[in-house]
Amino acid sequence: MRIATATATATVIALTLAAGIAVPAASAAGADRTTDGLWRMDGYGTVVAVGHGRYQEYQTTAVSCLKGDTARQTGPGTYTVDGDVVTVRSGKDGNHASVAVASSVGHRELVRISALPAACTRPTPKDPLTTFDVFWQSYEENYPFFAAKGIDWHAVRAQYRPLVHANTTRTELFDIFSRMVRPLYDAHVAVQDGDRVFAEGRPGTAVPDEELDAKVKKFIVTRDLAGAPYRRDFANGRITYADLAGGDRLGYLRVSGFDGYLPDEDASYAAQLAELDRALNTVLTQQRSRHLHGLIIDLRINGGGSDALGIHIAQRLTDTPYIAYTKRARNNPTDPNGHTHPEPIPVLPAHAPRYTGPVALLTGGSTVSAGETFTQALIDRPGHTIRIGQPTQGVFSDVMERELPNGMTAWLPNEEYLTDSGRTFDGAGIPPQVTVPVFTKEEFAAGRDSGFDRAVAVLRKEH
Repeated sequence: MRIATATATATVIALTLAAGIAVPAASAAGADRTTDGLWRMDGYGTVVAVGHGRYQEYQTTAVSCLKGDTARQTGPGTYTVDGDVVTVRSGKDGNHASVAVASSVGHRELVRISALPAACTRPTPKDPLTTFDVFWQSYEENYPFFAAKGIDWHAVRAQYRPLVHANTTRTELFDIFSRMVRPLYDAHVAVQDGDRVFAEGRPGTAVPDEELDAKVKKFIVTRDLAGAPYRRDFANGRITYADLAGGDRLGYLRVSGFDGYLPDEDASYAAQLAELDRALNTVLTQQRSRHLHGLIIDLRINGGGSDALGIHIAQRLTDTPYIAYTKRARNNPTDPNGHTHPEPIPVLPAHAPRYTGPVALLTGGSTVSAGETFTQALIDRPGHTIRIGQPTQGVFSDVMERELPNGMTAWLPNEEYLTDSGRTFDGAGIPPQVTVPVFTKEEFAAGRDSGFDRAVAVLRKEH
């Protein structure tokens, strides 16, 4: 770790102490090896203060600065917030560092700054107009997809800002914000005020919820897995594995999300990873991995979660290292085409039994977020993987959660996940290679599961 340079000014020290961050003394030349101090993140509209046993984020725009996440130090360079581990590592000099979050993939680069932005040193007004301006500016500086979706965000401001005044109620402001973002049809865009949430997915799709998941799971167990010689649920019911009947040596793995693996909603990422490993170690034994002729992975109802857990599963499906995708974030507040340097996200073979044979991957419009990044991670998987069903939802980025001055919250994406050719699937989703209906009314009424049946047929042809 690095300590603050001996050239820190009294102003820097005063502002840092005002932020609650202790500034260590630089006792000798070269003794500036610490991550303590103030940092601006490359992209993400974030300033970070590190020190005094904590990690404090400030959410910044051109018109605002509001406190974000606070994490407590739990080890050298490591901090914990909401059960997730944030790791801060210094770079080659005292002016650069990086941040990694255990449940996410990739790193966020930091550059040392001399002082907090001026807006961080004074209270932000909580009136409706200021709240509107912070909301609009947060999207203006971070949202990457206005052009792709045909939205003139400046015209949206011109239309809705005149409706806001000093006496605008919270209900009225929530309604205005909801109308502003509705045309984005982006499942990673949301407006929250307490228990009230507005979000809108891609037209013609259903964002998964517990009711839909339960309905589909019952249908699959009753129809597709009837007579399975082995079937078991794992991870709080989020993962199901079955050896299929018929003697074809086919396996079926259903993953309905990449979180929620324990009954405790506050379970740490490490605990969820351990639960995932317990499931994978139980079903992908050395004997079964060698025995299987094909594996169906069903993501048709998958509400997302941790990209890192998806990569963890992909590591059990290859003997050869490869790149899942590259990840970049918008980093120029005035230029939507400005991005961080794309970071390749590797898939490294796990130190555990691995299945490397044919995979039939089932997807649909209710395959969302981390379900989609996992789907993308299998596109270039060595060995044969075929996608069957319908296009995924079309949202890949980690979600920025931006606090607003009046206590509301705005959610938005600011990242892109790229293929090796530089393509993104945001908006339209990842298309299948074989298109079949996915859980339509007609399919349910007829007791038919075209995706499952096609996957079985494809894998049988492989042998």
